Amino acid sequence: MHANRIFAIVLRQFYLMRGSLSRVMPLFIWVAVDIVLWGFLTRYLNTVTTGFNFIPAILGAVLLWDFFIRVMQGITIAFFEDVWTRNFLNIFSTPLSISEYVSGLVLTSVLTSIVGLIAMVILATLVFHLSFVVYGSLLALFLLILFLFGIALGIFASAMVLRLGPSTEWFIWPIPALISPFAGVLYPIATLPAWMQGIARLLPASYVFEGMRRILLKGETSLAPLLIGGGLTIVYMAVAFWVFHFTYRHSVRSGLIARYSAESVS
Repeated sequence: MHANRIFAIVLRQFYLMRGSLSRVMPLFIWVAVDIVLWGFLTRYLNTVTTGFNFIPAILGAVLLWDFFIRVMQGITIAFFEDVWTRNFLNIFSTPLSISEYVSGLVLTSVLTSIVGLIAMVILATLVFHLSFVVYGSLLALFLLILFLFGIALGIFASAMVLRLGPSTEWFIWPIPALISPFAGVLYPIATLPAWMQGIARLLPASYVFEGMRRILLKGETSLAPLLIGGGLTIVYMAVAFWVFHFTYRHSVRSGLIARYSAESVS
């Protein structure tokens, strides 16, 4: 892989954002809305109950979940930009390899998600006094697992659109909302029915939020569940990269990529 080609993908996204306020504002607007909404809710809950601080339990969980969503969408939106502008064929008429292209998408997601995370942390800290000290050093592991899981899901979602066509992008946007009940962002996994708990155990995010609640409620830290979550993210990333590579090769061999347009659905 050539670093300058990977950087070219990132640079293109930078130029797109620099020239369009509508691409920059979503990095902050929806983040701010979520933090304000859940921040005031947790503040209200603290006034009607005693003995427990809901800010790190709820607002902290919402912040990390938003971070996961930003990571996933950092991949998919960068991919969709090439789809919307019908630039996909132009990109792969160059010597750019599929691994360099995906690496560029990942690096773009890294940068955009960091910007969103900084904005969320500043707002939550200044307005609602959210402190991450209570999570200790495990906070870095929480973020890493969610980041890698978001990358894997974003690459897999992009492969789905590449295979089925641009019109199926609307299947991608609801994915975070669909998996959130199983991830246990706001409640313990034990409250779910047995079949949902089985699915939850396959999601790395569920181990993160269970670990957060264990620290807040019991003051305990356990690396074993987080290692399971980390192992799952590695497996999912490997599968996602393979699926994207396989889908691209299939699109090239079948000629589907040459007919890539907003009307292609199969």
